[in-house]
Parts: sequence; structure tokens; C-alpha cells
Amino acid sequence: MKYCMQCGSEYQDGVKECADCPGSLLVDAETLRQHQAQSSSEADTRKFVRAATAEDPLTADDYVRVLETERIPVFVRPRRTGSVDVLTTGVLEPWWEIMVGEEYLERAIQLLSREKAELDATADEAARAAEEEELATEATSPPPGAI
Repeated sequence: MKYCMQCGSEYQDGVKECADCPGSLLVDAETLRQHQAQSSSEADTRKFVRAATAEDPLTADDYVRVLETERIPVFVRPRRTGSVDVLTTGVLEPWWEIMVGEEYLERAIQLLSREKAELDATADEAARAAEEEELATEATSPPPGAI
């Protein structure tokens, strides 16, 4: 068996690359144990900062996909659990915070700004298409009570 040096996932010997960590080395169990023993004494000192926010989980997932494609360390942090939070705390914050490694912040902001613009353009097109479809449906449907 082989193991991913980055996440520790187990793979059969014929596998060449980790599915979760593209580019990470696959090693035998002993090498992984030695690596984990060395790295367990090292503290993770990375600092994550907010690169963007998302109002829904689908947008948050899209943002994460964009950042992971560029190999930018990212995680999503939910900020609210529902509309009751606004009533009880009086604080209106975005639903999701997209957090990236501090050293990747500038690049992440650029990528996410571009992705947001593309999503907004797609949303406008979808809204226009829905309105056109609704108008076409209204024009061809019989008047109420005619059936």
C-alpha cells in the first residue's frame, strides 16, 4: 500500500497520485510514519484571513473550487445558522467566509473577483431567459377560465 505524504490517504500500489492532493508524493507506510513524527513536533503557524464572502453554500463551494484549482490553501467558515441570528444578535454578516492563507490573499482576491463577475453575468443572463420564457408561456396559454 502507498500513502499520501500530505493527507495520509491510503492507496493501492498502482495509483500514481493522491485524488485529494494532486502533486503530493505517495510513499510506503514507514516513510509516512517518519514524516509524521518529524512534522508532529512542528506547529502549524499558517495564518488564514478572509478573502471573500458568499451568501449561499453553492457559491462558497464554487469559490473553494476556484482556489483549490490554483492550489491556494482554503477553508470555509459559516457565519450564521439562520435568520434567527439576525433577530437575536442584531448583526447581519455574510453566510460564509472564504478563508485563505495570508500569503495567498492578493491572488485569491483577484481570482474570486473574476469568478464573482462571471457568476453575476451568468445570473443576469438566466434572469433574462426566465423572463422571456415566462412571457412566451403567457402568450401561448389560454386565458383563465377558458378551460
